[in-house]
Amino acid sequence: MSLLLKNITLIHPGSKYNRKKINLLIKDGKIAAIAMRIPKPKNTKVFDYEGACVSIGWIDVGTQVGDPGFEHREDIQSATRAAVFGGFTGIVCQANTNPTIHTKSEVLYLKNATSKSIVNFYPLGAVSQSCEGKDLTEMYDMHRAGAVAFSDGKKSIQDNGLMMRSLQYVKAFNGLIINHPHDDSLAYHGQLHEGIVSTSLGLKGIPSLAEDMMVQRDIYLAEYAESRLHIANISTVAAVKLVRKAKARGIKVTASVAAMNLIYTDKVLEEFDVNFKCLPPLREKKDVAALRRGIEDGTIDFISSNHTPIEEEVKDREFMYAKFGAIGLETSFALCNTYLSKKIGLEKLIELFAIRPREILGIEVPQIRKGAIANLTIFHPSEEWIFTKKHIQSKSSNTPFTGKKFKGKVLGIIANGQTAFVDEL
Repeated sequence: MSLLLKNITLIHPGSKYNRKKINLLIKDGKIAAIAMRIPKPKNTKVFDYEGACVSIGWIDVGTQVGDPGFEHREDIQSATRAAVFGGFTGIVCQANTNPTIHTKSEVLYLKNATSKSIVNFYPLGAVSQSCEGKDLTEMYDMHRAGAVAFSDGKKSIQDNGLMMRSLQYVKAFNGLIINHPHDDSLAYHGQLHEGIVSTSLGLKGIPSLAEDMMVQRDIYLAEYAESRLHIANISTVAAVKLVRKAKARGIKVTASVAAMNLIYTDKVLEEFDVNFKCLPPLREKKDVAALRRGIEDGTIDFISSNHTPIEEEVKDREFMYAKFGAIGLETSFALCNTYLSKKIGLEKLIELFAIRPREILGIEVPQIRKGAIANLTIFHPSEEWIFTKKHIQSKSSNTPFTGKKFKGKVLGIIANGQTAFVDEL
């Protein structure tokens, strides 16, 4: 059956229809027509939602999907539902599974297991065997099999030589290394950002220095190797400055930020809410301000949900024993739209959620034009709603946002010849 999106506002930077109310006809998984008015064809479902917008489908980079090995936290089906609810037509999956995605066999497993999904699953290959930071994997084989980049996930690459060799290795095929900047020796046993709050709570802190030194090291190595580097989820003033300077010098470096780090500071941890205990840690007001400036001036290339599902048994514990992480697929756009859209605008948000991640990873950016394959997110940017437990699609429920009022609601996605509406989940 065909689908006609009526009276929907297009948010598509560069399009002649940008910010205009249009009609969009989807037939056989493709955009059959785009115009100000389209007569309803026979056997066509009509979607007409006052105030709704449509953009190219969003994509999340660094999603923790539990399959294989951690299906009790998240499996492909629950990750798909969470992605749909959050408006994502694509998710880039971390390699920290069990077994890790460190050979082409695991890459092919994930691709085959998700081949019929409405959501596109893109695997990251591990940099080191079993993500242990010792021996390099066969990254070229994984690249040929479909890995879009290489990362050891939240296990930051500590060894300078290994990091250098990985950058030199992927240069041969223009590959991309993604590293989370976290010096384990400096952050040893840290529970939250090192500062006034950590001191007042009597907990060991994670100093900004643990991130800053790793960012500086990785930039030096990328410059020396003349290779491509993505620094994932930066969170400090100094990290933003270092990336900005590196870009100005022509070093092939990009950076992302986790949605929560753009909004909250470590002050929210004064009540010991374990669901705000994340990596990177929430930092201070000055860091949030620097991250927002980095978003505005292009120093930071995209926003990630930092989706990290964790079962209640190891999350809902005394603060110092609770695991790091929160789910984010369902809420990251709503969170950023609520607090940032007035300042940076919807077009910038779409660039951050849909365009730049694909450009960096070498994934084709969808188009909204006649004949193009439909890869779309439908949303209402000004609808207010309250996030409740019934909205959680993940197998895990480690979120600090239950009961939170948001502005901006996802209505559905269209991709891979399929349509999914949030109210039908």
